[in-house]
Amino acid sequence: MDFTECYGDSVSSVAAAARSGCRKRVRRLIKRGFSVDCRDNRGWNALHEAAAAGSKECVQDILAAGGSSRGCSAYVNSLTHEGESACHLAAQRGHLAVVRLLLKAHSNINQLTNDLSCPLYAAVDGGYKEVVELLLCKGAEVNRTHTASCWTCLHQAVYKGHSEIVRILANVCNLEVLDDHKISPLFVAAQYGQQECLEILVNAGANVSTQAADLATPLLIASQEGHQACVDYLLDHGADPNVACSHEWPQLPIHAAAEFGHISVLRRLIAVTDRACDRGDGMVSPLYVAIHSHQSKSVEMLLREGFSPDAQDCTHILGIRSPLSFALCRTSSKPYSESVGLLVAAGASLSEEDWIYALATDETDLLQLILKHRWIPRPETLTRDCSVPHHHGKTVLKLQEVRELLCVALNQVHFAARWLPLLLKAGLEPSLLLQPHMLEQADSEVLNYLLEFVNWSNLSPPLKHILDRRRTEKTWEPCPHFDSVPCLSHMCRLQVRSVLGPDLLMRTDVVQQLPVPSLLHDFLQFRDIPEASYTHSPPSPLSNRLQGYRSTHEHRHVL
Repeated sequence: MDFTECYGDSVSSVAAAARSGCRKRVRRLIKRGFSVDCRDNRGWNALHEAAAAGSKECVQDILAAGGSSRGCSAYVNSLTHEGESACHLAAQRGHLAVVRLLLKAHSNINQLTNDLSCPLYAAVDGGYKEVVELLLCKGAEVNRTHTASCWTCLHQAVYKGHSEIVRILANVCNLEVLDDHKISPLFVAAQYGQQECLEILVNAGANVSTQAADLATPLLIASQEGHQACVDYLLDHGADPNVACSHEWPQLPIHAAAEFGHISVLRRLIAVTDRACDRGDGMVSPLYVAIHSHQSKSVEMLLREGFSPDAQDCTHILGIRSPLSFALCRTSSKPYSESVGLLVAAGASLSEEDWIYALATDETDLLQLILKHRWIPRPETLTRDCSVPHHHGKTVLKLQEVRELLCVALNQVHFAARWLPLLLKAGLEPSLLLQPHMLEQADSEVLNYLLEFVNWSNLSPPLKHILDRRRTEKTWEPCPHFDSVPCLSHMCRLQVRSVLGPDLLMRTDVVQQLPVPSLLHDFLQFRDIPEASYTHSPPSPLSNRLQGYRSTHEHRHVL
């Protein structure tokens, strides 16, 4: 329905003339006896049309005619079907002279519409400063709540960014007035990045540490929305970055900045936030929320600024054990997320469950990533418990990490064709894998590959018994030379590895420094041994493998 269309009879004639602002026609129609009080399908009469059009002269003439028929006060306060008075319509459109005239005619200055607006709220919403000043001068109520969310005129002025009106209202309004969510006007300024309005309110004495019903502070919401200038101003004027802003867990502004990837805001908050949030019990590291929202830039900055890649165990708060485990389970596709790489590079501790992601699969990207940044130490170094934190620029695996690596590896023998070459080339001592379970379960090619790295002639009797049984059962087809004593060249390279250590031999250029022909370098590093081929069918979903591992795996003590 087109509400702007006028009827073609005498009912709308005066209204149509008033809408066009034609005073002569309005006067002529009134003189001829046409009514000024007839309404259209919106409930609008001629006065409403004249006020909305901003025609002061038409309003004067219509008021004179309407007042003579119904009484001036009753006519000037007549309402549309939406509850709008002529004064509201004029204020809504910034018609200062018309508003002044209507108030002089005793228009109700605080008349509410059906949606709880009023002339002052309408003028504030439109940014009409002079109309606002007039209405305030005439006694308009300033702290009344409007709209379904209980906003006041000050809330709306701040939201719209009408700083000059905010400056006026700040002198007469309750600065701490709250809406239905206990949000103050200052909170609104922080939320919508209205920096000038924020400064006006702070200078007028508004509380920078006010908290909404959900405990959110202006600093939290400004950090969440990425309003750098507002964040800086709030911090410079006493806002506390360490106030808990959630009923569920101690969320801080730094969490909001990290979650939404506002790097400049995050940088400022890192400098002023108590580091207890990093590792403290009952706290939650901002790394968790950055990982949750896939904000790798936030993860990178937090780690660079010294936040622990291990953080605290948040199992009881969020059901999350560590940032790395969370990042791994948040990875929906390969290759693994940038956050996983950042955490591994930063030295995040690896648990059994993390090793499952790396070993219980036919993909090797995660294991390669780990080995790129982590150093597998020699067994004697681990058992002496004298490992160093870094080696050749890489973080050294701790004793517990190596134990859990081996435990998972020996429970994932069916994927050994994928992970075994990588681990041995990364310097893992192969004798650690010479366990009964490995020899019983490994494929023939995998078993042969492993035996090529050791002196197969001096295996322990129990292990030899397993091999003999598998040979008899024809589940293992050994390489022909396994029936012979290892040749002298093989014994020599085993001795070289024993002296240098498998880590240095396999991962550095130390072999190039030995006084031997260069043609022997690959041989000394066991590169002549062909890898086993992987022939298994596609694995089951990782979630199923994780659940199966938790319910069936055995701890195999090999160190």
